[in-house]
Amino acid sequence: MKRYIILASIAVIFAASCSKQMNYNEYNIYDKDYIALNFGNVGGFMTDIYNTVEYDFGNYSSGAMLASASDESKYSIMGNAIEDFYNGAWSPSNPKANTWKNMYAGIATCNTVLTEMQGLDFEELKLNDDYIQQMHRYENYQYECRFMRAFFYFTLARQYGGVPIVGETMSAEEINVLSRSSSDQVFKYILDECNAIKDKIIENYADLGDYALGTPENGRADKLAVLALRAKAALYWASPLFNPSSDKERYHTAATYYKELIAECEKRGMDLAASYESLWATTNYSDAKITKEIIFARRYFSSTNGDHLVESNNYPVGIEGGNGGNCPTQNLVDAYDMLNGKGIFEAGSGYDEKNPYEGRDPRLAMTVATNGSQWPTYSGAPKLQTYVGGANGQPIAGATTTGYYLKKLCHGAISLAANSKYKNDYHSYVIFRLGGAWLDYAEALFKYLGSADATSSEFPVSAREAASKTRTRAGMPPFDSGMSNTAFWEKYQKERMVELAFEGHRFWDVRRWKEADKFFTSITSMEITKTDAGFNYKRTTESRKWDDKMYLFPIPVTERMKNPNLEQNPGW
Repeated sequence: MKRYIILASIAVIFAASCSKQMNYNEYNIYDKDYIALNFGNVGGFMTDIYNTVEYDFGNYSSGAMLASASDESKYSIMGNAIEDFYNGAWSPSNPKANTWKNMYAGIATCNTVLTEMQGLDFEELKLNDDYIQQMHRYENYQYECRFMRAFFYFTLARQYGGVPIVGETMSAEEINVLSRSSSDQVFKYILDECNAIKDKIIENYADLGDYALGTPENGRADKLAVLALRAKAALYWASPLFNPSSDKERYHTAATYYKELIAECEKRGMDLAASYESLWATTNYSDAKITKEIIFARRYFSSTNGDHLVESNNYPVGIEGGNGGNCPTQNLVDAYDMLNGKGIFEAGSGYDEKNPYEGRDPRLAMTVATNGSQWPTYSGAPKLQTYVGGANGQPIAGATTTGYYLKKLCHGAISLAANSKYKNDYHSYVIFRLGGAWLDYAEALFKYLGSADATSSEFPVSAREAASKTRTRAGMPPFDSGMSNTAFWEKYQKERMVELAFEGHRFWDVRRWKEADKFFTSITSMEITKTDAGFNYKRTTESRKWDDKMYLFPIPVTERMKNPNLEQNPGW
């Protein structure tokens, strides 16, 4: 007997337009006939699809995020498996992810819904007053499944390149002899699926009219999610890793798709949230001032037992319950401009090496906990001492080796003390948001039109204007006009690193740009020492191993044992 366990209450996904938690329950479902018995069983089976979406609050490797496998951060506890990414210890037998297995399990579930659970009429509901509304929801499941399946293929493609495309009616025997489709074929499949369903899937769960079922369900993919996935996939497909022929028309496609996404967001009344910091607040799933920016996210309840994993993984060593965790690098800190818009190493910036955190982009203080700052923010927490010999610094075991601790994503009001009464703690892992869409749009425009200031009748907003949106929201000046392409690209990359820090982009961005030899071969830390006059700040550099084969992950040896037709990625 085939048994499916769906633990839907553990993780919930929400769409930005809705304000209430999606109503999930726990289901034990045994076979296709049992699933089809009633609407509730089918809905429970659908939940399992959403639970497959990957997120990274430190669950990637025992508290470490993928950020700590990039130049964003360094994990403070030595010996964590995240180090395999940059010490050369990963391989097909140590593939560093369950993504292949998990995504194909999600794809299989989608295919089951699309082939085995269509055309049902749910006799038990026909006398209910809300039968029409429930059936409308049921009919939409097929489009949700197609979106999620495309999303899973995107997750696979960015990590492995070309992968097998599994047909809906294939048997296990047929699947286990499939060869890999090319990355072009996979990205085209994703784009085709999104184009096929974008006008069929529910447009907005908060505006269902006669099909409304009381409180709107927030958790389901809508038209905006489809448009966001389509645009993101197009940008990846246009990027150097997947576009060796430098086909500029792919950037044109990506820019067109982002233009349509942004227009659809604006049509719905969405905009950037007024406060950058609010995007990871506890209310970012319910406060309309915040949700107006969030297109699609996975909601994570991290404290069933008051453990507050996001905070305990990243709060400073030296306070009760803090483990150090993913500590921002000096590479990241250096990316934050001065308030006048100049980089810290530019002439006239006003940067003071003896007072390095003053006069900086406000997002620095919202993202990174620096020496002397108040972090966490709960009453009674002392100011940080990240200097050597300080209460939160080396040589304490697990203390930051970069000079910094992580603030972004953490809820500083939470105390991890044993007597703390703060029990409930929701975090939302943002997958698509409007701020990121503006940056992606800027990149596609820049690469297609050829300069930061260029416009056309089709694209009246320049890349420079689009890339400035997130800066001006933070109180920073827009990018200067007339920059050279080299200068703009460098500024853009820094803006992207700053705005999207710890949101799961940097690890993949550098790979799709094929610029790892520039960014991933070393990290810089700040060694802080206390003196009678104040503090000394000294940059130190640590080399990291990089090999170009690492642009793509190795296909796990266990998968190739099951299917010998899976060709391994180059170099592995």
